[in-house]
Amino acid sequence: MPRAARDKKPARKTRRAKRGTPDRLADALRWLLRIVWRGLAIALLVAVAWVGLYRFVNPPGGIFMLQEYRRIGTIEREWVPIDRIAPEMARSVIAAEDANFCLHWGFDMSEIRRVIAAGSTRGASTLTQQTAKNVFLWHGRTWSRKALESGFTLLIEVLWPKRRILEVYLNIAEFDNGVFGVEAAAQRYFNTSAADLTPLQAARLAVVLPAPKSRDAANPTAFLRNRTASVMDGAATIARDGRADCIGG
Repeated sequence: MPRAARDKKPARKTRRAKRGTPDRLADALRWLLRIVWRGLAIALLVAVAWVGLYRFVNPPGGIFMLQEYRRIGTIEREWVPIDRIAPEMARSVIAAEDANFCLHWGFDMSEIRRVIAAGSTRGASTLTQQTAKNVFLWHGRTWSRKALESGFTLLIEVLWPKRRILEVYLNIAEFDNGVFGVEAAAQRYFNTSAADLTPLQAARLAVVLPAPKSRDAANPTAFLRNRTASVMDGAATIARDGRADCIGG
């Protein structure tokens, strides 16, 4: 066989190999995308099932509650249904933390715009967002956690009624160092039950929520007394104007 003919064969193989390389790369990318989409779909289904389960089953706790248990060795908590929580407590928490709770779908856009316009560093977290964080996530300010919080917030608003959201929140929020839920808080601060809280006691519990480790509902500072009076007025106002109708009671 002439030498020129022998030299041409490897060249044809090289050209075929070069034509096959993009195809193999495209196949690998398609395979990777399928894996990613399947993973995302499974994660979404797990999240939907998890959130849906807690509409009917009381959450056993959260990551932060577990962290506090490991840190101090014990926590106080006793779950009570919302029917055994004084209506004044429910309205006080709404007035203190999320006045438009019954009106929004998980994010209070008007409050977010107001905070941004004021240039404030204070957050505009709704009760639904706080519930998502306390039940399903950890505390922190990373973008990844905020993204997950937004997703869980939407699922909670879709799958739970507002009354259930508030019930879970009141039973898992921290009211003092290692004290979780309104029943344990009522007993710790006032030696009473959540069902028997007075409007004043309910408002005092509500004002400690932003900083439960540094605020004392039983011995409030002048600032907390003023804040308590404001919350009592707000609770009475939302009871009159219908902004608490979604929780009944």
